Amino acid sequence: MTAPTFLSLPERSAKPRTVGLTHVLDKGTTVESTQSVLTAAAHIDVWKFGWGTAYLDTALTAKLGLLRAVGIRACLGGTLLEIAWTQGKAEQCLEWAAEVGFDSVEVSRGVAPMTLADKHELLRRAAESFVVLSEVGSKDHDQVLTAEQWADEVAGDLAAGARWVITEGRESGTVGIYRTDGSIREDVVAAAVAGGGVDKILFEAPRKDQQAWLIRRFGPDVNLANSPCDEVLSVETVRLGLRADTCDLSRRWQPA
Repeated sequence: MTAPTFLSLPERSAKPRTVGLTHVLDKGTTVESTQSVLTAAAHIDVWKFGWGTAYLDTALTAKLGLLRAVGIRACLGGTLLEIAWTQGKAEQCLEWAAEVGFDSVEVSRGVAPMTLADKHELLRRAAESFVVLSEVGSKDHDQVLTAEQWADEVAGDLAAGARWVITEGRESGTVGIYRTDGSIREDVVAAAVAGGGVDKILFEAPRKDQQAWLIRRFGPDVNLANSPCDEVLSVETVRLGLRADTCDLSRRWQPA
């Protein structure tokens, strides 16, 4: 089917993208479900195998092959690497990830008792073999970083070798750059951007209202992370002003 072209829509960068990334969260999809999602492969840039699902997924090799065939970066989730680190097995985890075919890994300290120095050492080691996406922010509601700490950690992660930095939001969209009700901590977003520049930040934004806010603030080519696999086209419609939440963008972001 030939895509229609009769509407004037905001410009979007083309794959392979370095900005305007859509990063999806795989919570354990089957091969069949993965194939179904990949009908929208043109709109997916990074596929994260969330939590420890990659460690258990017997279809991992097949899924990695499908992603490689359509030019989607396969990323090992940070929680698995954190757990390996706490057991003194980070090196084995990275070796396994390379062996099975991951081209990217996430380095985070959302659950493990890691210092920044520990994180940066692990990040530098991972960057020897992978494209690294670091993550800033805790999954614990009670551990809240100041805006200054956000800016410093983002800058430090990039200096240590991260290609992009993900801002924590979790699948729920209620921690990190968000308050417990899902509203956005605008000072933290501004601090993260100050630390690395908006093109280097991937904002975890699982909810439509959060996606819309970020797109309105930074434009259609903002990097969005943790999108549910089955909502890829929905996210793209928000970017392009094809939903009520952002329909004015089809006028606001038109090229001059």
